[in-house]
Amino acid sequence: MKTMQKFIVALLLVATGTAQAQVTVNVNIGKAPDWGPAGYTEVRYYYMPAIEVYYDINTANYIYASNGAWVRATVLPATYKNVNLYTTYKVVLTDYKGATPYVYYKNHKVKYPKNYNPGHQKTIGTPPGHAKKAVAKAPGNGGKSAKKSHGNGNGKGHGNGKH
Repeated sequence: MKTMQKFIVALLLVATGTAQAQVTVNVNIGKAPDWGPAGYTEVRYYYMPAIEVYYDINTANYIYASNGAWVRATVLPATYKNVNLYTTYKVVLTDYKGATPYVYYKNHKVKYPKNYNPGHQKTIGTPPGHAKKAVAKAPGNGGKSAKKSHGNGNGKGHGNGKH
């Protein structure tokens, strides 16, 4: 009977450890990277025309062609080690479902050539080494920023990157 009790206790300990591991593993799945374009919550893939690479948010994998086959990897190939993903334009693929966005690669390559960049794209996070600057408040102006706006007042930006 003692052997059976020990077996049950061991089984419960293993089951508890497995449950905790599953929670830990799944925490970051589906979280967009800091270098991803801001403003998109229901998206799975980005296509980066400059380097002809897809990024799968759900699996945190880059998808790129290598020796005639599509490869999934957690890091970019060495060829792109100096690419700044914060400044590289990302096309947000909002109309695609499934696990193989590259089936439309020929269309994407034509629609979004390597030099495709319709304008500045705000990222989710701040690039490493670029701390966000606090806006100074001027005393006696009702808490408004001391900095003057140089915009034209029409609220139009430089494009939202929605494609």
